[in-house]
Amino acid sequence: MSLDRKTTTILSQYEDHLFVRYAEKTAKGYLTVLRQYLAWLEARSLRLASVKSADLLAYQSDLVAARKADGRPFSADHQMQHVTVLKSLYGFLLKRGFLLQNPTGLLEYPKVENRLPRSILSKDEARRILEAPDTRTPLGLRDRAILETFYATAIRAGELASLKLDDVDTEDRLLRVVLGKGKKDRNVPLTRAAASAIEEYLLRGRPRMRGARTSPLLFLAQRGGRIGNDALNDLVRAWAERAGIEKHVTCHTFRHSAATHLLKGGADIRHIQQLLGHSSLSTTERYTRVEISDLKEVIRRAHPRGR
Repeated sequence: MSLDRKTTTILSQYEDHLFVRYAEKTAKGYLTVLRQYLAWLEARSLRLASVKSADLLAYQSDLVAARKADGRPFSADHQMQHVTVLKSLYGFLLKRGFLLQNPTGLLEYPKVENRLPRSILSKDEARRILEAPDTRTPLGLRDRAILETFYATAIRAGELASLKLDDVDTEDRLLRVVLGKGKKDRNVPLTRAAASAIEEYLLRGRPRMRGARTSPLLFLAQRGGRIGNDALNDLVRAWAERAGIEKHVTCHTFRHSAATHLLKGGADIRHIQQLLGHSSLSTTERYTRVEISDLKEVIRRAHPRGR
């Protein structure tokens, strides 16, 4: 892709802006979308700083019309991501003085379906997965501690992978999530079971793993270093299968399940919001629609044909 010097300077400054403002994964996602947009501009001999509102509307129309390899349309989330990046980019250019007006004013966000979590574990299913690892081995101790931490704190996979040794206090049963999503720190409590599993891992598992002496990370990959999100999902999926769980289980499944079980147990939704690190209560409120067992009981007791 051939870019003139001015465009290269603009993009370099915008990239720096992204990595300062957002988590690394989010910033990289923005840049992936940006590269697709730049390719679209180049194919039409358009320049970044001279784009008009009509051009952006044409780009959005092409997004709607685009199809995957199997012929299916891209999701509304996909379109939402592109519009978000465009508004971010041109808002940045306006603030930095590269533009006199923002051409994204006519762009509208697509209506995104408010989907429920794909699958939720029952309390018994969660217990079976937590108890699946063989704690006689270093990896078994690590995996048990990872699973307990996911279920206790409902943190995201990337947040868990970034945990440092200094971020955990098993005595006070507290975990510090540093620069989670949205570049925000938060403290989350550990259950007694999670604190105990982490202590066992630190005492008998981690010292026997490669890189234990030099790495500041709490949870180490099998060959030392940081555990990737894909590896964490593979780990969770493998133990779910070992436990005989047929549901599609990922790290996020534990996040959804923990929130749902807390809500069913009587936890205040604002406390759950703080635990999950949601900036908006509406994001957390979807969990009120997940657990329907209480509603089933109401129907059974109160509906004329429920018995």
